[in-house]
Amino acid sequence: MVEARQHHRFLAAGGALVLLSAMLSLYAVLAGLGPRGLAVLTAPQPAMDGLRRIIVLHALLPRIAVALIAGAALGLAGALLQRVLRNPIADASTLGISAGAQLALVAATAFLPELGGLARETLALVGGLASVAIVLALGWRRGFEPTTLALAGLLIGLLCASAGAAIILFSGQYLTSMFLWGGGSLAQQSWEPAKTLALRLLIAAGLAALLQRPLAVLALGEAGARNLGLSVRGARFYTVLVAVALAGSVVSQVGMIGFVGLAAPNIARMLGARRAGALLVASPLIGSLLLSLTDGLVQATNAASGLGTPTGAVAALLGGPFLLFLLPRLPIYTMPQDDAPLTGAVARRPWRLVAGTAAVLLVILLCALAIGRDADGFELATGAAFSELLPWRWPRLVAAMAAGAMLAAAGALIQRMTGNPLASPEVLGISSAAGLGLSLTIVLVPGAAWWLQGLACAAGAALGLLILLAIARHFELTANRMLLGGIALAAFSGAILTVILARGGLESFAILAWLTGSTQQVTPELAVAGALTTAVLLLPLPLFARWLQILPLGDAASASLGIAIASAKTRLVIVASLLTGGATLFVGPVSFVGLMAPHLARMLGLRSAGAHLTGSVLVGALLLATADWLSRLMFFPYQMPVGLFASLIGGPYLIWTLVKNRSR
Repeated sequence: MVEARQHHRFLAAGGALVLLSAMLSLYAVLAGLGPRGLAVLTAPQPAMDGLRRIIVLHALLPRIAVALIAGAALGLAGALLQRVLRNPIADASTLGISAGAQLALVAATAFLPELGGLARETLALVGGLASVAIVLALGWRRGFEPTTLALAGLLIGLLCASAGAAIILFSGQYLTSMFLWGGGSLAQQSWEPAKTLALRLLIAAGLAALLQRPLAVLALGEAGARNLGLSVRGARFYTVLVAVALAGSVVSQVGMIGFVGLAAPNIARMLGARRAGALLVASPLIGSLLLSLTDGLVQATNAASGLGTPTGAVAALLGGPFLLFLLPRLPIYTMPQDDAPLTGAVARRPWRLVAGTAAVLLVILLCALAIGRDADGFELATGAAFSELLPWRWPRLVAAMAAGAMLAAAGALIQRMTGNPLASPEVLGISSAAGLGLSLTIVLVPGAAWWLQGLACAAGAALGLLILLAIARHFELTANRMLLGGIALAAFSGAILTVILARGGLESFAILAWLTGSTQQVTPELAVAGALTTAVLLLPLPLFARWLQILPLGDAASASLGIAIASAKTRLVIVASLLTGGATLFVGPVSFVGLMAPHLARMLGLRSAGAHLTGSVLVGALLLATADWLSRLMFFPYQMPVGLFASLIGGPYLIWTLVKNRSR
């Protein structure tokens, strides 16, 4: 009886949403028709109604159609992926499919314009298949476990975004259009995209109908499916192929749109769609409703505010909270553990290793200051030439080292505080939250001083980390589910950032310059201020050594050893947030130094808290100093922003980490 009442409430709510969506679409059309209403279409007056007629017939109505068709395509793609992988958080965005399709289109446009005759859907399909192949390869031996796939999808998405930004920078194009297109704009100029998507959806729906029985058999598990004569690999391959084709078609026509493919199948299951056939029918219908409703709200808001907010970004705003809603409902898995745990035997002479790392850092510092490149090749600056070049090189190098040291220290604090070797400011979305704080400050306080921007970054990072810790504590989330919470936080922050960028103006250019993580514009005063800030924030870290040694053992063990858990974690959160905020100000939201540096320090044998923290700081400074130096040498006469360059290095490192853990 209770379930029947709940089902009826769901249906009533669905009917109300359908009515609201229809009313919003009708409102958009009537607003486009103007005072004469439908007479513009039935009895047009050429002198007055020509432009309104064109707008309604070739812009507004195609937009409504594209929203319905694209939503259905994403809903069907999400249903196929979730069913075949038995993963409730699988969709084109969480598996990196959309990001791979976008990168393929950007790369083809920049480097191979002669491929213009090749269908955009084909390029998007190739990019999406390449991305999802890597993600599935990483998750294969883990049984396509949700956290591994989500983390791998996040990694591939970040790598594709960094590579796309680098390509556009070097092709001399503006980044604004990339971010707006990546935000998923449904604005239309003709019926061609709607016709193209409708044809692709019809073909995919027919193929999905043929896959209904294999998907039903796969629900029995791999062993049961094989016993019934099903080729599991073949079924997975063809199902993923259809889903990638659907998602790639949407990306090629309207850009990246998240949340819909994630939410539609889950909502269908909440409404009682359990069998494969019911799920494949209900998910596209719900996807159409979700995207149509979102676009209707976006059009009404844009008309009232004058903004051009992309629909995909607004849809993604709902994706983060919905993923958090799903976290407590996911099956319990354990993340693969590193063979070099957070606690363990201390190296015989750890401080000798620390001194050696400091010596290597000094050598890299001298090389970066003296060795450069010109039109004739590599050049060693000495004497007067060194003195002339020094004012141009040392500020950006000091800023990069300061950012690397702060990110590494924040990563070490977070990994030890959470007991999770894969936690870091970047992976947990804390850097994205810090970037959101900076972006809001740039918009709300034009011309804000660097220290105010740094405080805004720190406040955003603190809020993001506190939200993650609160959610983890409330739902008793394991370390791997906390990673999913970080992914949700990053998605939510990124969606708001895209909405801010859609405003345009000088603020958008300032945010775009920061997103690339460039140190080229760092002044000597800002470099000195960054170095002093780093020194002040690192100064109290030795006082936390005992806490950091014990906290990885868990809250219960730590409390039994006399640690006030709440007080200790509060102080660590504050310091980690300040460190993340300061570093994000210099190198942007993504670099993976906060993940790599603590790992590399442990690999050197620095296991005790004090030595590990000191080694992480030195390794972080070394990594970003080297990245800044190589970004000048490798891309001459261009200079890749150090944040982008570090992310392109750090991404493969995380892939290696996942592969290593998977094999073990």
